[in-house]
Amino acid sequence: MARIAGVDLPNKHVDIALTYIYGLGRTSARKICESTKIDPAKKINELSNDELNELRKVIENEYKVEGRLRSETALNIKRLMDIGCYRGLRHRRGLPVNGQRTKTNARTRKGKRKTVANKKKA
Repeated sequence: MARIAGVDLPNKHVDIALTYIYGLGRTSARKICESTKIDPAKKINELSNDELNELRKVIENEYKVEGRLRSETALNIKRLMDIGCYRGLRHRRGLPVNGQRTKTNARTRKGKRKTVANKKKA
């Protein structure tokens, strides 16, 4: 199993396997394959050590992935919360940030329903 950017890549086609790295999607995976001249249809186990090292080098130098990207995202959210802007307040309260409705839905952000006791219609 190949290990790139601290992630064990599964034995799949190169362009698919690279998407297991946080911060790389299909488009960037294809661009990496194109720049390193590696066939995207090749499986990860079929790659030589030289090809793997080339992939590592390109990802390390040209892309912000895994820990660096996660910490930058966390710092951006923390900055929004510290300056007290609307988006920061929504993050702090655990509500949707981008203007979605909250009367119904929004369960992913709000969490499990909190039932209110003795709320009957008379």
